[in-house]
Amino acid sequence: MVLNEGDTAEGFDLSAHDGTIMHLDSFKNEKNVVLCFYPKNQLRFCPSKKVFDMAKSVISVYPQIESADAVVFAISVDDIQSQSKFVSEYSIPYMHLSDTEKKVCKVYAGLNMVGLAKRSTFVIDKQGVIRKVFRDIDVKSHGSQIVDSLNEIKV
Repeated sequence: MVLNEGDTAEGFDLSAHDGTIMHLDSFKNEKNVVLCFYPKNQLRFCPSKKVFDMAKSVISVYPQIESADAVVFAISVDDIQSQSKFVSEYSIPYMHLSDTEKKVCKVYAGLNMVGLAKRSTFVIDKQGVIRKVFRDIDVKSHGSQIVDSLNEIKV
């Protein structure tokens, strides 16, 4: 079963691209949190263009996301080295988290038939409640969708 709108976000600890450990629970009562799940940085039959288009869309509104008292994390099954390379290559300002054990991806996004996270985004309020879930994502306009959903949170 995957998490949905109205559910309490399940806590996790994942390694970030810079080697730090991110604890979702550390943001409770402090920040809104946006979790962007995606399959992988590089796929044989689907180049990183779609992943990068989504990252560009989020980067373009990143100051607005920060103004909404929110943090963003991108999560995939890639290892820390792959995450680090991807973040560096595209100058991404937010953390990419590594879920090589696929536990967090499974609970939040669900896994596709080859065991990768399904592309989805979760907007979590400061109380830890999932306020919005995006599963059918237009990667080019997704940043604006995230900002709109954060603006709807009046917490």
